Amino acid sequence: MSDINQNPIFDPKLYNEDLAPVSTSKRTWGTWNYASLWISMSMCIPTYMLASSLIEGGMNWWQSVLTIFLGNLIVLIPMILNGHAGTKYGIPFPVFARASFGTTGANIPALLRAIVACGWFGIQTWIGGVSLYQILRVWIPSLSEPMITGFFPPILEMICFLIFLLINMIVVYFGVESIRKLLVFKAVFLPVAAFALLFWAIYSTEGLGQILNQPSKFQTSAEFWKFFFPALTGMVGFWATLSLNIPDFTRYATSQKAQINGQMIGLPPSMAVFSFIGVVVTSATAIIYGTTIWDPVILAGKFENKILVTVAMLAIAISTLATNIAANIVSPANDFANLNPTKISFRIGGYITGIIGVLICPWKLIADPSGYIFTWLVGYSSLLGPIGGIMISDYFLVRKKELILEDLYQQGKTYSYKDGFNSKAIIALVLGILPNIPGFLVTIKLISTDSVPEWLTNLYHYGWFVGFFISGLVYFILMKNKR
Repeated sequence: MSDINQNPIFDPKLYNEDLAPVSTSKRTWGTWNYASLWISMSMCIPTYMLASSLIEGGMNWWQSVLTIFLGNLIVLIPMILNGHAGTKYGIPFPVFARASFGTTGANIPALLRAIVACGWFGIQTWIGGVSLYQILRVWIPSLSEPMITGFFPPILEMICFLIFLLINMIVVYFGVESIRKLLVFKAVFLPVAAFALLFWAIYSTEGLGQILNQPSKFQTSAEFWKFFFPALTGMVGFWATLSLNIPDFTRYATSQKAQINGQMIGLPPSMAVFSFIGVVVTSATAIIYGTTIWDPVILAGKFENKILVTVAMLAIAISTLATNIAANIVSPANDFANLNPTKISFRIGGYITGIIGVLICPWKLIADPSGYIFTWLVGYSSLLGPIGGIMISDYFLVRKKELILEDLYQQGKTYSYKDGFNSKAIIALVLGILPNIPGFLVTIKLISTDSVPEWLTNLYHYGWFVGFFISGLVYFILMKNKR
């Protein structure tokens, strides 16, 4: 395999330093680097809210933790499979997508994935903004609790959100290197804070027994399964974005063994542990306050010690900032840069991410547990599952893990297809998305439940799986006589 960095024959419209393959000498990430990456990314407020939302939805503690663990075991499979090409060829996700979608067509999956990341950026920014608002509430008790009753949040909450957004954009301006110390702070603070909340929950309810004895709210098995399957799809959807752009990270791996073992060690266990804390604390709030509080930022705001709440909220804001830049800026910035590498830099890509993150109205995405799981997580997983199915089918079944590296960066070669688009991939993508549209429209109440057959509506509950397998199979059938 030749080193493209030494090859002068490449198209500037398909190449810049961020998209170039990582040379062998710079592939230094070992098993524990990947384990640490996943532990760090799993320890975030949305993970806590993920577990809490299942409790709020009716599950008991072990049903919630098991659902999350199972979802992460499932998403680990495409995570490792898509990571293979990153490790073997040193290429990022937008470049890898060119093999299946075409040198120009790769912008379709890159943009779909980028828009989802913008949504996550907006959610994390909203959490950071609410943390700032909670600090004001501590010192100005007359302010009301954070609450959204209309389409837009109250003016002061919106101002706090925009201030936190501005802080994120300042970090983007100075570059990702400026966030390293904050990532270290987050790695120390969030686990300490999480276990402190766990201790508080156990102490305040006089032991785990009362918490873990909280029953499931489902009266029948049918009720449970009706909630379980879309919830499981939502758990898979939680990391569906990373299961696509994992090559952005595995391109630095020393070996396939390093990325595989690191992800196995880091992802499912850390998600299970952190979600267990979320489950215990959320269950405890029902006992202590008489109502379930699934948002840890709202919960922390209820503590009486002003200094404690202020420090906690500042720490949450800093940790959220670190997570946002690392997980929700780097990848979409690269995806937007792939549109026009000569004109869109990482910095401009970061600004685009910020603007779209606001336009998506993230405060509505996490306004309630039902919307968080069934509209946001399941909804976007229905878009990303088909992309994963196509890319894995292409790399493992069609091409047998063999890519021509130089052709990924050149027009008119193997991966240009017709005018830069692989029509077979686009057909497979559309066919994988279509079955989930009726159920999504019913979920967001754009059409009535009676307007489509029940079985078709229910397909949406399995959105990621339906899209993944339909698109993967259709793509393989269309491509099997191509080569």
